[in-house]
Amino acid sequence: MTGDAHQFIELKRHDGGKVTFGDNNKGRVIGLGTVGNNSLSISNVYLVDGLKHNLLSISQLCDKGFHVMFESSKCIVRNEKHETLFIAYRDKNVYAINFDEMNMQNVSCLSAQSECDAWLWHRRLGHSSMENLSKLTKHDLVKGLPKCTFKKDKECEPCILGKQVKSSFKTKVTSDVTRALELIHMDLFGPTQTQSLGGKSYCFVIVDDFTRYTWVYFLSHKHEVFDVFVKFCALVENEKGYKITIIRSDRGGEFVNRNLEDFCAKQGYTHQLSSPRTPQQNGVVERKNRTLQEMCRTMLNEYNIAKHFWAEAINTACYVINKVNVRKQVKKTPYELWKGRKPNISYFKVFGCTCYVLNDKDQLDKFDPKSKVCTFLGYSMHNKAYRVFNRSTKTIEESIHVKFDEVDPKVKMMQNLEKLRIDDEDDGTLGQTSNSQEVEACKESDTSAPKNSRLLIGHSSQQIIGDPNKGVITRSTLHRDEGHIAFVSQTEPTKIDDALGDEFWVMTMQEELSHFVMNKVWTLVPRPKDHTTIGTKWVFRNKKNEKGEIVRNKARLVAQGYNQEEGIDYEEAFAPVARLEAIRMLLAYACYNGFLLYQMDVKSAFLNGFINEEVYVEQPLGF
Repeated sequence: MTGDAHQFIELKRHDGGKVTFGDNNKGRVIGLGTVGNNSLSISNVYLVDGLKHNLLSISQLCDKGFHVMFESSKCIVRNEKHETLFIAYRDKNVYAINFDEMNMQNVSCLSAQSECDAWLWHRRLGHSSMENLSKLTKHDLVKGLPKCTFKKDKECEPCILGKQVKSSFKTKVTSDVTRALELIHMDLFGPTQTQSLGGKSYCFVIVDDFTRYTWVYFLSHKHEVFDVFVKFCALVENEKGYKITIIRSDRGGEFVNRNLEDFCAKQGYTHQLSSPRTPQQNGVVERKNRTLQEMCRTMLNEYNIAKHFWAEAINTACYVINKVNVRKQVKKTPYELWKGRKPNISYFKVFGCTCYVLNDKDQLDKFDPKSKVCTFLGYSMHNKAYRVFNRSTKTIEESIHVKFDEVDPKVKMMQNLEKLRIDDEDDGTLGQTSNSQEVEACKESDTSAPKNSRLLIGHSSQQIIGDPNKGVITRSTLHRDEGHIAFVSQTEPTKIDDALGDEFWVMTMQEELSHFVMNKVWTLVPRPKDHTTIGTKWVFRNKKNEKGEIVRNKARLVAQGYNQEEGIDYEEAFAPVARLEAIRMLLAYACYNGFLLYQMDVKSAFLNGFINEEVYVEQPLGF
C-alpha cells in the first residue's frame, strides 16, 4: 500500500474500508491499482489516504512462493530456487527496499515468479493461446505442464505481429468421420521466397480429419509430392493397422495427375477434389496451413531468427500443435487421439533461444570451453534429442546434453539499455554531491589556486605543461553560471511521439543524427528480404549538474543489436573502451619515462569505426 497516487501506472477507485496506522490514526482506502515503472510493476496495491510511506506485505510475498529471511542488518528475499531477488537493508527499525537499484536480472526473476511462468510456457508452446493452455491444465491433458493460471492479462507482441487477421463471421462445419484415417486432408504451400537451409521451397501438409494429427514434409519441387505420399500411406497404415478410406485435396497439378490416380485406384482410396477456386471445401488443411504459418512467423519474430530457418520453425510448430491443441468435441489432444496416451511436454523450450551444447566430439584441451553456443531449433523426429544450430560450424546438430537461456527478448533489451552509458562524453559528475555552500557565481570561468600551492617532489617545473598557479577548470566550474545555460526541456520523454512534440528534443535528435551524416555511417537502401534488419530506439536523458538542475538534453540513437544471432549475423563483437586500470597504467608509464600526454574528446567516437560485414538497420523513428 502507498499514499502517493503518482506512483501508479494503473489506478481505479476502490472503497476498501480503513487502515489503522501505528499512531492509531486511520486512513481510508480510496484506490486499487498497479505501481512501478517500465522494468518492474507490483499489482493489487492499495492507495491509502494519508499514508506517508510505501509498505510491502511479507505475508503476500510468502503466499506467492518467495522465501523471506530477516537478519540484524538486512532482509533477503529469494525465489523457489533460492536465488536472491532483492535485499532490503535495515534503516533504524525499518527494512527498506530501493527498487531503483535492483539489477535487471532480479527484475526478470521477480516478474517470472509473479506470473507463475504462464507466459514462459506460452512461448515454449509456440505461442499457443492462453485459452488452449487453460484447457490443457483444466482437463489434465498433458504431462509436465505446471498448474498455472493461464490468463491473457497483456498483449504478446510476437503473437500480434505473426497472427493478426481479419475477423471471421462463418460458422464451422462439424465432421462425420468416426475413426482415424477415414478421411485425410492434403495441401501444398509454396514456393517460399526464401529457401530453407536444406534448399527446400515447398511444404506438404497432411491432416487426419478425426484426430487432427498433422504431418509436414519439405520439398524442393512439386513433383516430389507423389513419392512422399506413397511412403506416408505405408507408414501410417502400418502404424494403425487399417487403410486410408478417403483423401481430399484441391485441384493442383501435384494432386491431379495420372500417377496419383492409378495409385488411389490400386489401393482403393476415394480421392475427393474441392471445387475450383473454393478453398473452403478443403478448409481443414487450409486452416492448418494458416495455423502453422502464423506459429512459424511468430516464433521467428520473437528472437528475430533469419527467414531461412522457416522449415525448422514449421516442423517445430507441427510438433507442438500435435501435443497441445485441444479438440473441443472430445477434449483431447491430437497426440492422445492418435497415439492413445497423454503427451509429456515438460521438456519443451522456447524456439530460437540461445542454448549451450556439451562438446563431446572434438578433442578438447584441458582449458578449452566444454560447451558450444547454439540456437535452439526444435526436437528430433527420430530420437529423444534437441535440434540446435551450431553458430560456429553453421550446421544443425542433435544432442540431449543442452542447457537453455530462455530469457525474454524484451527483458534482454532492458538489460542492454540499463548497461548503456548514454552520457559517454561529459557525465563524470553525475551522481556526485557537493558539500560546498552556494555562493554567487563569478563571470570568469577560471579560478585562482592558493598562493602556497607546491609542486610534487621529483618533477621539475620544465616537465609541467601550463601555469601551476592557475586553477584547473573543472566541469562543475563550467556549469556554475546557470544564467548562461541555453533553453532546455524540463521533461524526459519516454516515447518518440512525446519527443517529436518538443522543439528542444527535436533539435537534440537532429544534432545526434548530424554525427551520423558527417561520418557517412549509412546508405539508404530498400529493405532486404534475406538479411536480418536491426531495429533502432531513441533514448532520452536530461543531464543535471551537481545541484540537480537540468543543464542539457541528450538523445542517443541506439541499435537493438540483441536481435542479431552470433554466428549467423556476426562472428564477434568488440568495444574499444579502455578500463580505468589501463588508463592508470598508461599515466604511470608516461610519468616514469617523461612522456607528454595529450587528451581530447571525440563526440560519438564509436561512429569512426569500420566494419566489414553488411549490416541493415531500420531508419530512426520519426525521421
